[in-house]
Amino acid sequence: MSVTFQNKTFEDLVVGMEAQQTRVLNADDLYVFAKSSGNVNPMHLPREDGDGDGVPEAVAPGMWVASLISSVLGCQLPGPGTLYHSQSLRFLAQAHAGDELTVKVRLTAKGPDRLVRFDTWVEGAGGQRVLEGEAEVVAPAVPVAFEASDIPELTVQRHVHFDRLLAEAAPLDPIRTAVVAPETGDALSGPVLAAQHTLIDPILVGYPKRIAEAAEQEDLDLNGFQIVEARDHRLAARMAVQLVREKQVQALMKGHLHTDVFLGEIVKRDTGLRAGRRLSHVFVMDVPGLEHLLLVTDAAINITPDLKTKADIVQNAIDLAHSLGLEQPKVCILSAVETVNPAIPSTLDAAILSKMADRGQITGGLVDGPLAMDNAIDLRAATTKGIRSLVAGRAEVLVVPNLEAGNMLAKELIYLAHAESGGVVMGAKCPIILTSRSDDEKARLASCAVAALHAARSTS
Repeated sequence: MSVTFQNKTFEDLVVGMEAQQTRVLNADDLYVFAKSSGNVNPMHLPREDGDGDGVPEAVAPGMWVASLISSVLGCQLPGPGTLYHSQSLRFLAQAHAGDELTVKVRLTAKGPDRLVRFDTWVEGAGGQRVLEGEAEVVAPAVPVAFEASDIPELTVQRHVHFDRLLAEAAPLDPIRTAVVAPETGDALSGPVLAAQHTLIDPILVGYPKRIAEAAEQEDLDLNGFQIVEARDHRLAARMAVQLVREKQVQALMKGHLHTDVFLGEIVKRDTGLRAGRRLSHVFVMDVPGLEHLLLVTDAAINITPDLKTKADIVQNAIDLAHSLGLEQPKVCILSAVETVNPAIPSTLDAAILSKMADRGQITGGLVDGPLAMDNAIDLRAATTKGIRSLVAGRAEVLVVPNLEAGNMLAKELIYLAHAESGGVVMGAKCPIILTSRSDDEKARLASCAVAALHAARSTS
């Protein structure tokens, strides 16, 4: 939104003039200041305990509070064209993330060379002064109006939605999880880390010698971990599936083996874990700046799904969304355009899936399509194109036409939009955790948290 600022020249200034501005200090302000100033004192970081008392402080840096004074002087009184000459500061109290702060300035004197003096102070919500001082500035000589329409936006690269998932999963009992072939460092470190966070209670199914070598490579302590010997990957997958069928575990996790070997045992008609639907993978993504989780499906299993498979993909994603706290997820069926075009088969599937949801063949979510990516996630784009929909511009689940599109979309979000991603396979008798070698710690933990939440909430 464009805002125009009009200044007061030195000649227009009158002693006694006042101006003020109110804003809320949020956690992102503290991160932006830390990054731009280099002051990473943990006392000022929202999730850090800077003084060892066990509680994060999130104290606003004094100079951040002081910088609010310059905003009033530079934008309101005198306004655009003003330059600082000096500023004295006395810090009287602390401000914390979440506080509402009001900055006030009062003109007290005019001097030579366009120097003007202001009393300056910052108040908390109750009127208590957080800071006070005196500023001398050089007032502008000529009228200036400035339209602040071309200031770049900032997005703080945080993953608050994954933080929430981890917090929600923390009090749950860890889910007993069979980890298949954790025989390399990256395949073993994920389940060990998740066990340390009490998200899963892993049973390691694989070749004990290789598991021990991986643990030594990563300096991991496996004391207390149950290991089930299976020297062949296919056998390991089969034994893990059997543990689910015998109700000894509540989830599966893929280690260092080929996905087709892993899933091959899961989808076997008589001895697998079929639950009446096609299996599909759901990426759960925390995109910086997006106000909600974003689910992308299917980008890992079904290459060119037909209509029936797409219906299962949609229902699987809705079921997972419910477990993650989305009561009525907004599901977008993606295509290249937002109108039905017989020359683009994905638009026909999208329209049919939307109607299936209207008729109760897909339940639990709002489903609409076809929608292109822009009008799926951007309300302004949807409005510009005249699309009237409860999903357009607000999509929480993106259903892609095929695996290629899904894979490209997910990786673009990860590598260009700096999204953090986790994911599980849905449609079986238990959640199936798939992690990638390129996943960082938070992504691995998030995948396990997603599985834990779904296991708990889908049976409660």
